[in-house]
Amino acid sequence: MYELIQSSGLGQFYQLAASAGTRVEGARGLDQFRYLDDPGVRSRLVDFADEKLVRVTFQVPAIHCVACVWLLENLFRLKAGIGRSQVNFPRKEVALSFDPRQLTLGELVALMASIGYEPELKLAALEKRVQDRVRRRLYLQIGVAGFAFGNTMLLSISSYLGLDTANGPALRALMGWISLGLSIPVMLFSASEYWRTALLSYRRRFLTIDVPIALGLLAIFGQSLFEVLTHRGEGYFDSLAGLVFFLLCGRLFQTVTYDRLAFDRDYKSFFPLSILRRTRLGEERIALARLEVGDRLILRHGDLIPADATLVAGEGLIDYSFVTGESDPVPRSVGELLHAGGRQLGAGVEVETVKPVSQSYLTSLWNQEAFQKEKRDTLDTQTNRYSKRFTLIIMAVAFGAAAYWSFFDPARAVKAFISVLIVACPCALALAAPFTLGTVQRWLARGGCYLKNVHLLESLACVDAVVFDKTGTLTMAGGGGVAEFHGEPLSPAEERLVGSLARQSNHPHSVRLSRLAGEAVAEPVSRFAEVPGCGIRGLVQGCDARLGSAAWLRSAGIPVPEVLTALGSSVHVAIDGVHRGCFRMTSPIRPGITPLVARLKTRGSVTLLSGDQPRERARFEELFGDGVPLHFNQGPLDKLTYIRGLQSSGRTVMMVGDGLNDAGALQQSDVGVAVVENAGTFSPASDVILDARGVDRLADLLEYSRTAIRVVRLSFLVSTLYNIVGITIAARGLLAPITCAILMPLSSASVVLFACGLATWHGRRLGWSAPPRVRASVEPADASLGTRQEVAS
Repeated sequence: MYELIQSSGLGQFYQLAASAGTRVEGARGLDQFRYLDDPGVRSRLVDFADEKLVRVTFQVPAIHCVACVWLLENLFRLKAGIGRSQVNFPRKEVALSFDPRQLTLGELVALMASIGYEPELKLAALEKRVQDRVRRRLYLQIGVAGFAFGNTMLLSISSYLGLDTANGPALRALMGWISLGLSIPVMLFSASEYWRTALLSYRRRFLTIDVPIALGLLAIFGQSLFEVLTHRGEGYFDSLAGLVFFLLCGRLFQTVTYDRLAFDRDYKSFFPLSILRRTRLGEERIALARLEVGDRLILRHGDLIPADATLVAGEGLIDYSFVTGESDPVPRSVGELLHAGGRQLGAGVEVETVKPVSQSYLTSLWNQEAFQKEKRDTLDTQTNRYSKRFTLIIMAVAFGAAAYWSFFDPARAVKAFISVLIVACPCALALAAPFTLGTVQRWLARGGCYLKNVHLLESLACVDAVVFDKTGTLTMAGGGGVAEFHGEPLSPAEERLVGSLARQSNHPHSVRLSRLAGEAVAEPVSRFAEVPGCGIRGLVQGCDARLGSAAWLRSAGIPVPEVLTALGSSVHVAIDGVHRGCFRMTSPIRPGITPLVARLKTRGSVTLLSGDQPRERARFEELFGDGVPLHFNQGPLDKLTYIRGLQSSGRTVMMVGDGLNDAGALQQSDVGVAVVENAGTFSPASDVILDARGVDRLADLLEYSRTAIRVVRLSFLVSTLYNIVGITIAARGLLAPITCAILMPLSSASVVLFACGLATWHGRRLGWSAPPRVRASVEPADASLGTRQEVAS
């Protein structure tokens, strides 16, 4: 292993940690992993595969330090064909991509095994949940410690109550030896994790909280063993067993709570994707969790493939940049496999799922590095800095108390030393942020607001500039609007043509125009293309059809009458190079926008950026009030440039758009909010997905985020006060070690309950306990529509 690392130019590995890597004993060779190259086995393990790239995620238990992370993320330098690798340290996972033309899956796993990082390959886990061996071992450790605690206390209770005067020295010595025998399994088995982590910390010259705990246990056991061997007493084995028992109960509480948080984050995932499913009765939109193998799905332009599926109808043009980082779309024909995470770029297609949906996998794609914002100092980094100093401070106080009492009361010195080491608890500090923010994330999800990750709450709390898009964000694009046609009326065949083309897109205007096709089966569309901010085009019934802006049609050489360009928000129609007229799109303002803007203006600046004509300026000036910049005719690049200007002036910007034409602005902003009528139009560039009915709750979102950060800091204060008070009393020798062992998990539980309770109370107070209600629009649409060319949403 050393020769391989050195010859590959990775010698820095040994400088990152004093004891980097693990000793490789009996590593299995390539022959042991050839079964992984079987197509049936490989297809069950990999996340994505084509002829040029395979993406796979492994669980690697041997990951334990920064050197491990560094080496695994430099695997590409050990063997040709390995691409990018990324380590998730808390979950001990590594996501890798490799070229199957140069490397097989079996060779990759054999390489990882040869350097001491063999992945856990449990194919059974793909069908059912395997038993948690770590949790089972912890329960056994608690059982052994509890058994020893109860019996040693039974042997010692007579001396505590002063009832042992009739006992002779021989009987007291026998009880001491029995207690010693009961304590040995506690020290060797129940407390084994403390010894292992303390020894590991010593070898790596890095102190953890387990070091003072291990020293405290060793001090109690040593003093008790000395008393039994010298016949001076029965020792404190009951306190030792009780101490380990309550410490393990605290560890169980921490494990269960962290697992609960991990379950909510990784498996429920807060990924709000919905999908259009074809049934015998027609089409229905369902939540991703209801998707089953064998379902037929309708994917429009821009839709995400939620699970591995076979293309059944249509021409696939799949963008896998969400998965692989490669922007070139891949053509796919009927019968070919489409991998989860791809995005259909052509006309609508029909697929049939062949694998269960993995929301955790889709969420990991959403959180991949390509969509990350610039990192800032977070609560996690503040906690880590505090925790590094915490153990050093505790060790200094413990040794200082022992040294002080050794001069005045030697019997109290050991008690003070042990009590300080045990009562100190940074766990409450470490739990405050993840549990508070995790609780807030769950409450927001209930209310139709989905966050990419909990750290976004810190950015939301700092927002002082909000930028709005208009169409589909402030206006109700999906309901209540009217599309009024101007020009020579379209024939029924032309209406079906326009409706069939519009059905291929998820843009709010396209969704409204798609109703022109009526209940009839849409005509097939080929050579479909969508230009953000411009329009869509395709071949329908042999005709070249375009729907889009007047400027876009003119750029293609299609004359557009000047009188039709002054109608405001409109969609122009061209068939075979001839302008046929335009649909004037009128949409009511979403309810609650005026009070929302008023609340946001008290917190910072508010801006409107719209790609439409300034015809509706007066309408929005009245809506936004004085002092709000209104910019019209803004293309995607204009919006991105404006946001950069705000950021350069020191603002923390939240961009609110529909996620379709605003991807660049959403990515550039500090927080990008995609407002969606249905979550199937998910944009990976967004940080927040907001149900369109809840736009008026944006001010509540910012207030809840600020409240969450205040709750975390208040929890930090409570934890700090607990440690100061507890350590002060313990250093004076006034707390028994077993009392400290009880207080330690209680402090963690109390801080978690305090933080989660406050976060829950504020969530209920702000109304995040239920999805947003459908309310009447500000400007109801006229219900008296004379022809099918006035399309009510």
